[in-house]
Amino acid sequence: MPDTDKAAESAAPGGSAATAPRKRLVSGPGLLLVWVYGVITVGAVSRSVYQISTEFDRAPLPYTLTGLAALVYCFITYSLVRGGETARRAARVCCAAELAGVLIVGTWTLVRPESFPDSTVWSQFGMGYLFIPVILPVTGMLWLRRDRH
Repeated sequence: MPDTDKAAESAAPGGSAATAPRKRLVSGPGLLLVWVYGVITVGAVSRSVYQISTEFDRAPLPYTLTGLAALVYCFITYSLVRGGETARRAARVCCAAELAGVLIVGTWTLVRPESFPDSTVWSQFGMGYLFIPVILPVTGMLWLRRDRH
């Protein structure tokens, strides 16, 4: 699969902004952001694989939502490590979707707790994960907004 960011850089005439090297998203505070996303990815993937494979019939909705959260975390982590403008845009969209998911599921678990016989990563706005799930997407979007070029 061709790297569209690199292709655009090599096709642009010399001296334009497009010829600048790919902006690293994993420098400075971005490295900590990637590390935290990596840790929460491992936690969510481990939890969802275990729950889905052993107890799915007990609470299918929460376990499916934890699996979805794990996929979102994995994609954001990959996008941050990959770098480039396309990855930055994809990560921002996923961070926004993650924040929406945390807010929707967090509210849902407070309003209709009987729908969640077991918790998800996003239950009660991520309380089981020290509220990192609600803080992380906001931090990610702020980091991805910083000097793009």
